[in-house]
Amino acid sequence: MVQSSRVARALVVAAVLAAGGAVAASAWRRFRARLKANSLVLNETLPVHSKWWRDHAKEKGDLLYVAIGDSAAQGIGASSPNRSYVGVLADEIRAVTGRTLRVVNLSVSGATVELAVRDQLPRFVKLSPDIVTVAIGANDIALWDPAEFERGIREIFAALPSHALVADLPYFYFPKNERKVAVANGIVRRVAAEHRLTVVPLHAETKHQGIPGMLTQFAIDLFHPNDHGYRVWANAFAPSLAAQLVERFETPETAP
Repeated sequence: MVQSSRVARALVVAAVLAAGGAVAASAWRRFRARLKANSLVLNETLPVHSKWWRDHAKEKGDLLYVAIGDSAAQGIGASSPNRSYVGVLADEIRAVTGRTLRVVNLSVSGATVELAVRDQLPRFVKLSPDIVTVAIGANDIALWDPAEFERGIREIFAALPSHALVADLPYFYFPKNERKVAVANGIVRRVAAEHRLTVVPLHAETKHQGIPGMLTQFAIDLFHPNDHGYRVWANAFAPSLAAQLVERFETPETAP
């Protein structure tokens, strides 16, 4: 009887665990399906954001700001394109310098370093920008090839003016990806040092946000930043950008 009771209890426990596992598996499938649906929603904004930046590139300005990047520079996940980190930095440049600004956002959603070399660099070298920001490489982590990444980074950085601000890769939260990011950021810093370019600490800034950042700073696809997240990205650039603007341009505060 005792043995039968133990067997019965074991069967009950096994049944409960199996049911719990089935519920968890079902919940995970629903979560993945919801993320996929949310990604499709954001994909529909790609042409909208791209057109917005193309239209605004036609505006004239005293200064020219050129951005190289991927969907983050486009502002995918933000409530509007100008709430991307590029838009936030553009507003900062106008505020600090008191001058009008033309923004040419060369970024392309989904761009890897290799695609930036192919698609963005030929357009970049035809321009003479006063301010340059580069944030590229996050899309390389999925199919990580360190040698290919470094080749592309070298081509991009070699084409940049000395005043360009280049970001390292953001925090990826999961250890497997973070190991790749550590290698990528080592390459970014090493090549930037060779060209005497300023590296802005995007990884440190996003990592500093911790778990609350994961919960509050991402769009509905849980990959792209939202408005709050893009402001964090802009904060990574802000100190170096402000110092450069004051040093290189006359501002209302420094005007005689």
